[in-house]
Amino acid sequence: MALNVNRLPNKFYPDPTRIISRFYMPGSEDRAGSIIKRVLDFSDQEVSSALNEVLSDFSKRHRNISKVFKKNFDTVRYVLASDSNISPDALSLERKLLIGSYFTSEYAIEAAAFFNPSIVEDPNQGNLEEGQKRVIVSFRAIGEGHISSIVFRGGIITRDNELIFRPAGRFVDLPETVKLHVYDKKHFLEKLHEMHVQKDIISAVMDNLGDKFIYRELQESIAEISKKIKLSYSKEKVINVMNWLASSHYEISFSLDTAISERVIFPVSDHESNGIEDARFVRFTNGDGSVTYFATYTAYNGYTILPKSIETKDFYHFKILPIYGEHTQNKNLALFPKKIKGKYAMISRSDGVNNYIMFSDDIHFWHDAQKIQEPRYPWEFIQLGNSGSPIETGEGWLLITHGVGPMRRYCLGAVLLDLHDPSKIIGQLREPLLAPNEEEREGYVPNVVYSCGSIIHNGELIIPYGMSDYASGFATVPMDELLDKLLND
Repeated sequence: MALNVNRLPNKFYPDPTRIISRFYMPGSEDRAGSIIKRVLDFSDQEVSSALNEVLSDFSKRHRNISKVFKKNFDTVRYVLASDSNISPDALSLERKLLIGSYFTSEYAIEAAAFFNPSIVEDPNQGNLEEGQKRVIVSFRAIGEGHISSIVFRGGIITRDNELIFRPAGRFVDLPETVKLHVYDKKHFLEKLHEMHVQKDIISAVMDNLGDKFIYRELQESIAEISKKIKLSYSKEKVINVMNWLASSHYEISFSLDTAISERVIFPVSDHESNGIEDARFVRFTNGDGSVTYFATYTAYNGYTILPKSIETKDFYHFKILPIYGEHTQNKNLALFPKKIKGKYAMISRSDGVNNYIMFSDDIHFWHDAQKIQEPRYPWEFIQLGNSGSPIETGEGWLLITHGVGPMRRYCLGAVLLDLHDPSKIIGQLREPLLAPNEEEREGYVPNVVYSCGSIIHNGELIIPYGMSDYASGFATVPMDELLDKLLND
C-alpha cells in the first residue's frame, strides 16, 4: 500500500528584491586611489549634493546605509593614507560617507535559488493556540556568482498542520559584530592534515607560533615567512587554505530589532568565496534539559571543502567553528538531537556513497565511523546520504535519507534506527518516500528533491524540501502509516 504523501500549497521561490549591501573593491588599489582622488577634488557643496543623491536613492532599501558607507570607508582608508598627503581623519563625515559609497554594492542573496530547507521548533513558543507550534525554517539562498548563504523564515504550524508563514521583513541584515578566535595549534595542524594539505611551508609558518595563537599572530608569521621564502604557486595555495581555516572560526550577532527573515549568515571572508551549503539545523536537548540549536554545513572556496558547525540558543547570536575528524571531510553531516549513552552521535557519509554513524565525547571532534547503510534499491544505487538529523519516535530514530539513481535523480527515502543502538537499522522503505514530480523536476539541477531536516507535529511528519536546486516546498506524511510501512515493508 502506497504512503499518503500530501504536498502542501506553500512554496518559496527565488526573490531578487532580497538584498544586502557589502564591500566592493572595483579593481586594483591604484584604481581605488583614483576613485578616492576624484572625490577629494570635489568641493564641499558637490560632496553634499552627491551624497544626498545616493542616500535618497538607497536609504529606503537598507537599514542605516550611512553606517555601511562609513564602515567601507574605513576599509579603504589605508589607500587614502598611502596615496595622499591628506589624513583620513581630517576629512568631513560627508566626504567619508561619499567615498564609502563607491566601495559598496548591493547583492541579491536570493535571486538565483532558494532551496534545501530544514525546519526546527522556534525557541519562542509563547502566545499560541492549543495544537499550534512556532517554527523556524532555514534555507540555502544563492545569488550572483553562485554564492550560498543561510537565510530564515518564521511561521506557525496549525493544529491541522497547515503552515502559515510571516511575511518577510522589509530589510535584510548582515551581523553587527564578528569576533575572531583563539586557535589551538595542535587542532589547527590536525585539520590541515585532514584536508590533505601537507607542505613544508606549514611548518615554517607554525613554528613561529605558540601552542595558542590569534589571527593577527598567524598573519604576522605568514608575512615574515613570505619575505624569507619565495612562494611557489602551490605554496601560495597552502597559505590561502591556512588563512581560510583561520577565518572559519568566528562569532556573529544580529541586532535585536531584526526579524528572523531579516537575518542572513553570509560568508564573512574571501576564504568562503563559494559560500555556505546545506545547513542542517537541529534542536539539541542537553543533559540538564536546556536547549541549544546546532547546524552542520559545508564551507567551500572553490579549492577545498570545510565541514563546520553553527551553535545558537536564540537565532540572534551564533558561534561558528570547524568540525574535526578524518570521517567528517565530506558533505552530509547530521547531528542527533541528544546524546546517546553519554556520547554525541552524528550521521555522516565519509566515503561519498554510504551512510555512517559516529560517536564522540566532543561535539567538534569525530574520529570513528561505522557504516550502517549501503545502496540497496535501484533508486539509490549511485549514492546515499541523510536529509537531516534523525528524529526520535517511540519506535526508533527516524532518519530521512536521499538516494541518487538513474539519470542522477534524487529521491527521499527513510530508515528506522534502533533507539538504544542507532547503528542498527530496524526498518527501511523499499520505494522512495518522495520523488520529484513534473512540477518539481525542472530547475537549476533537474530531477532533484532534497531536504535538510524535518519535524513531527500532530501525528504527521512535515518535510520541507528543495525542488531541483531552485525553489522549496513542503510535504506531510502520517506518522502511523510511515512507521507501519518501515517496520513491515
